[in-house]
Amino acid sequence: MPEQSNARPDRNLAMELVRVTEYGAMAAARWVGLGEKEKADGAAVDAMRLMLDTVRMDGIVVIGEGEKDEAPMLYNGEHIGDGSPPETDIAVDPLEGTTLAAEGSPRALAVIAMSERGTMFDPGPCVYMLKMATQPAYAHLLDIDRPLAETLQLIAREKGTGIEDVTVMMLKRDRHNDAIAEIRRAGARIRFISHGDVSAALLAVQPDSPVDLLWGIGGTPEGVISAASIKCMGGQMVGRLWPRNDEERQAALDQGYDLDEVLDVNRLVAGDDVFFAATGVTDGDVLQGVHYTARGATTESLVMRSRSGTVRRVAARHDRAKLREISGARVG
Repeated sequence: MPEQSNARPDRNLAMELVRVTEYGAMAAARWVGLGEKEKADGAAVDAMRLMLDTVRMDGIVVIGEGEKDEAPMLYNGEHIGDGSPPETDIAVDPLEGTTLAAEGSPRALAVIAMSERGTMFDPGPCVYMLKMATQPAYAHLLDIDRPLAETLQLIAREKGTGIEDVTVMMLKRDRHNDAIAEIRRAGARIRFISHGDVSAALLAVQPDSPVDLLWGIGGTPEGVISAASIKCMGGQMVGRLWPRNDEERQAALDQGYDLDEVLDVNRLVAGDDVFFAATGVTDGDVLQGVHYTARGATTESLVMRSRSGTVRRVAARHDRAKLREISGARVG
């Protein structure tokens, strides 16, 4: 039926979305290291919004820059695209790692994900979730209710090493102090990050990754975006909503959220045809950042589609004259 075909993507929209993340990354990169995280984020938002208007889709932002009154563009609930089919849900983080970009630190990304309309998990009032992610070889070992030390022992056994060769990546936060002590008592290693949940998830789920497990309490929106990438490239993530206080807990309960539910990749992104694109802003473990040259700039991106299971790494060169159109005065 025509209605069904219109509702389902029939082309590789990821190849159109990577143009969006490339433009966002290049715009943000002109602010790298200048200590201006709001300006870097704003530049990425403006550039991505400009490109999204050219994509043939009827998209609605499920994960965006906040509510309408807080974010003038790419806010939750905003309609984007040219309005033609297919109807899609959009999760977007124009600059994942605003502080990383402002400091000139590694692993800042421009990221977008897409799936069929009504298939992306809406976090509602829950800003944070406890999550675990790992590569396909250890995906069956994830259990959010099992003691963390036991899971690390199981990973070591599956890996064929001692637990001293198991590495956990996590955000360096005081809320993780008990888990840090548990991991170190067990004998495993910890690799701390200051920001960048999505970049960390992309690293953790890759086969032969130097990181065996991503664990910790991080952003729920980043969890949904990460789930989209994992659905395309393999691996698994499980999580549970983590209200920050009694007020947020009650708000979630009032809106019908089950705070005991274990959220896996298919719950966070239920679509069968998921697209994901990410472009490096600063150099990192997964992607090289934007590098400016006399003639323009180079970018590196990941482009994925769940239906085909294809993961592309795209290296691109961009002309300086075109960059002026999206980055304005910050392009030299």
